[in-house]
Amino acid sequence: MTNEILDKDQQYIWHPFTQMKTAGLPKLIERGEGALLFDGDGNTYIDAVSSWWVNVHGHAHPHIANRIYEQLTTLEHVIFAGFTHRPAVTLCDRLLRYLPHQHKVFFSDNGSTAIEVALKMCIQYFYNKGINKDTIVALDNAYHGDTFGAMSAGADHNFNNPFKQWMFDVERIPTPTKDNLALAKEQLVRILKEKDVCCFIFEPLVQGSGGMIMYEPEALDELIAICREHGVLCIADEVMTGFYRTGKMFASDYLVNKPDLTALSKGLTGGTLPLSLTLCTDEIYDAFLSNDKMKTFFHGHSFTGNPIGCTAALASLDIFEMEETQENIKNLIASHQAFHTRIKDHPSIRDIRQRGTILAIEFETDSQTSYFSNIRDQLYDYFMERGVLLRPLGNVIYILPPYCISKEQLEKVYDVITKALNQFGAKAVQS
Repeated sequence: MTNEILDKDQQYIWHPFTQMKTAGLPKLIERGEGALLFDGDGNTYIDAVSSWWVNVHGHAHPHIANRIYEQLTTLEHVIFAGFTHRPAVTLCDRLLRYLPHQHKVFFSDNGSTAIEVALKMCIQYFYNKGINKDTIVALDNAYHGDTFGAMSAGADHNFNNPFKQWMFDVERIPTPTKDNLALAKEQLVRILKEKDVCCFIFEPLVQGSGGMIMYEPEALDELIAICREHGVLCIADEVMTGFYRTGKMFASDYLVNKPDLTALSKGLTGGTLPLSLTLCTDEIYDAFLSNDKMKTFFHGHSFTGNPIGCTAALASLDIFEMEETQENIKNLIASHQAFHTRIKDHPSIRDIRQRGTILAIEFETDSQTSYFSNIRDQLYDYFMERGVLLRPLGNVIYILPPYCISKEQLEKVYDVITKALNQFGAKAVQS
């Protein structure tokens, strides 16, 4: 049966971020439980990347599953224009308590569309007010998604080459690390003087797909303060950093200067169902209130505000608020810190960095250090053969596991990475 399913997969399915001509057969995953995945051949894998950072509570969590089942027997979906329902209202009520600086919630279904919504809100905010502001500022190395607006706001990635002539221009400033904060501030001020800037978009504290690049909240606070002085709206892309990935509920919790808009997805439903939110201030929302219907925010999706997705998100919040989960998060952070200390002087490490539950290790190799680096595929295969799912970003390995991962499972991940450090180094891997 396994071979039959894989044959049909190859016949029908086009997988994401995959060169289908050269890719090997995918793993047929039959079930998941906690931090583990089980394939059709009886192999077990530790999901050390939370399946693209979404399964914060692990796989097949019974509390989320039971809540979804109950909701399915009551209301599976209803059009969200002109109607509402309890799961959506309750989710907003509970979630906004964590983000008291924002007051309105717009529903969509994935991180890219949450970003599209935020960008459109900023542009139309000024349009509705009769102010000409049409420039967007973003950080170098950014990744905000794969729809056209999100691609435009992201960095100049090679895999966006076919679409560049259709993408809109975005002004970029350096990621404000300790080495270039002064340059980032200087370039931001220059752009604000020369352009009519409507918004500044950023991944707070950790740039995920850009290579788990990390920077300090004080630096971001300075950039936001400059934007405030010039009436520029600020968008926090918390699609990856939200839900305790940086150690706090949201990366914005480290900031003194809060964003005007926040995009959420990934861990929102505990990795169970597609759902995303774009949160904004009353000031932004009020700019769309008018007797003129052309000031309406004309955006929506068929599954906007889906009750089952909202219910999954509520169940996920239940789990976050359990003492056991908070203890697991603290233990994970401490384990990463101990492993960081243990290996930081390894000769195969170019850099190692941590923020909360995210640990990133940059290999020192002679190989090309881009997303397309040969070492990426070699490391991926090495880890999978040893029962650990890790998806390197070029020469950068990151550990971003479910919070329910056991101490023994985490130690296995650390052990496999340590062995990889011994085997793959600057002399062992050629481009």
